[in-house]
Amino acid sequence: MTASFPLRAHTLALDPATLAELGITGPAGLLGASSPDGPLSWLRRGEGLLGFGEITSFTGSGPSRFADAEQWWKTLLASAAVDDSVRMPGTGAMAFGSFAFSKTSASESALIVPALVVGFSDGTAWLTQLTVDGTVPTAGAALALLRDIAASHTVPTSLSTTPDTPSVGTVRSGALTEEEWKASVRSGVAAIARGGLEKVVLARDVVAEFPEPVSRVSILQRLVALYDECWTYGVRGLVGATPEILIKVDGSVAQARVLAGTLDREDEPAGSTGFADAVLGGSLKQRHEHDFAVRSLTRQLAPFATDLSFPAEPFILELPNVWHLASDVTAQLASSNGHLPTSLALVEALHPTAAVCGTPREDAGKLILELEKMDRGPYAGPVGWLDGAGNGEWGIALRGAVLEDPHHVRLYAGAGIVEASDPEAELAETWAKFRPMLQALQLPNHP
Repeated sequence: MTASFPLRAHTLALDPATLAELGITGPAGLLGASSPDGPLSWLRRGEGLLGFGEITSFTGSGPSRFADAEQWWKTLLASAAVDDSVRMPGTGAMAFGSFAFSKTSASESALIVPALVVGFSDGTAWLTQLTVDGTVPTAGAALALLRDIAASHTVPTSLSTTPDTPSVGTVRSGALTEEEWKASVRSGVAAIARGGLEKVVLARDVVAEFPEPVSRVSILQRLVALYDECWTYGVRGLVGATPEILIKVDGSVAQARVLAGTLDREDEPAGSTGFADAVLGGSLKQRHEHDFAVRSLTRQLAPFATDLSFPAEPFILELPNVWHLASDVTAQLASSNGHLPTSLALVEALHPTAAVCGTPREDAGKLILELEKMDRGPYAGPVGWLDGAGNGEWGIALRGAVLEDPHHVRLYAGAGIVEASDPEAELAETWAKFRPMLQALQLPNHP
């Protein structure tokens, strides 16, 4: 989809009185607005961005998908007219995006410019109207659009965060059965034992089928309610709640969160304390896997930074379904010819990380294509947003699914395989990682 006229953007602050008049208490309250499918979404802890409508977009695939998207965005910005009094990350010109995991994927990567953006961050709320049809966006026009959207808000009739009345949907294996996938894990362990490969991340898919159409809005609302600590994303048919940030850029500072090492919370004994510290933090296998992921990311990020910091020891991230070993990495970005790298340029450099691919990256990527027997599509690819100043937040599309049609949803989950991996334990880990989407679809955790 190409723009007919130069991109125009007008951003204005939303004061509490205006929000109260419209009945808007936060971004989650607008998820059911505007259309049955809901908006483009990036939400966490009551903050984030919602995009309504699509005015222009980029689509691409293959090895150059990131560079092509960056060039498309820069071309769009070159003639853009932006009126932005708020001047925060995510204001002014901005786009939501989702990229395929693999350069060999048939799935299209996309950057999407919405017609209207509502943003919430650090106590500030704003509204941006964007046009490419020659219309000059104004505060009055933007507020009129927001009023229409707020008035259209609907709440699904069934929004329980626990499936007291389970869905009538069914779940079946995707590309591989459980036994076939465990055989792939054994093949991965054997490849590591032969030497040269330290870690490979192997994913699997399952397909949920429903007699009635699936509600994208309901999925996003349940994920926000259940997994507030994660980043709930929705880009067209891709939905999920990821705990892992590939890269966040705010001016000259970049941040990333590395997750590798997982423990299912259903394994916790009743009344225990310190269980995750002892079992997850004390596991040489899990610590080994985590160390691979941290070293991989910092090695790829180092050329773009003048200063790079990360903790000597990971912390344990507690989520409703699992615990993870986690490390937060911070970088002071280096300027090149007077320009800082954009968030999308860093996405290209960092993806795929060892946390979703393996180490060494090229060898692990080849083995993934051989053993998984599926196209990951956007699963484990970058998902998030960028703005005209180079800022952005890009997560890794984990704990997610693709709504393939109104009745079929394809869920994905993976596990990091090292030489000490046990196929049965790795299979159980994938079911723990399927749990957020199964809950959002009101399905039992294990078929």
